[in-house]
Amino acid sequence: MATRREPRFKLCRHLGVNVCGHPKALKRVDPKKSAGSGRSGQKVSQYGLQLLEKQKIKAYYGIFERQFARYFDLAKKSSEMTGVALLKNLECRLDNIVYRSGFARSIRQARQMVSHGHILVNGKKLDIPSYGVKVGDVVSLKENSRANTHFQDNFQGLVSFNVPYIEKNKDQFTAKLIREPLREELPIEVNEILAVELYSK
Repeated sequence: MATRREPRFKLCRHLGVNVCGHPKALKRVDPKKSAGSGRSGQKVSQYGLQLLEKQKIKAYYGIFERQFARYFDLAKKSSEMTGVALLKNLECRLDNIVYRSGFARSIRQARQMVSHGHILVNGKKLDIPSYGVKVGDVVSLKENSRANTHFQDNFQGLVSFNVPYIEKNKDQFTAKLIREPLREELPIEVNEILAVELYSK
């Protein structure tokens, strides 16, 4: 399974947004510099801005170029705006739902949990991080994994995300996708329109 392995904090500083969710990720960012400025402070081209937004999306969801291209092609077939459909499809990936639900402290950890068989979907083990969770699906922690204090502390203590489209049951260690997310509800800072413009050339 391929995974992004670059330093997380360095990536966050480069992109100018906290894509890894760690509270100290942007601690060393110079407030005088922005992700829209070059190394010497010069204005970045339109292409550079478009590329930056695409990089943000890939970093938020921990995907690579080939995966991004596949999701983009899928989004183009949607009746919704391409950018919105792209983000919604990525948001409903199993590894991301595991992360948003609080089972994991990062998208990397969530992907590892899925791959190692700790996660069930509708009561069945599913070890494919890219699986598209559907409305009504119940994601849960496997019974014998609930004794892991690390997983317990994550799910019962994390309040990083409280998104309205996921319903959590802390006693049962379950999370249910109760409806499709709205664009304004997604906890990410990105201009998907610029990314779509880049890929539409």
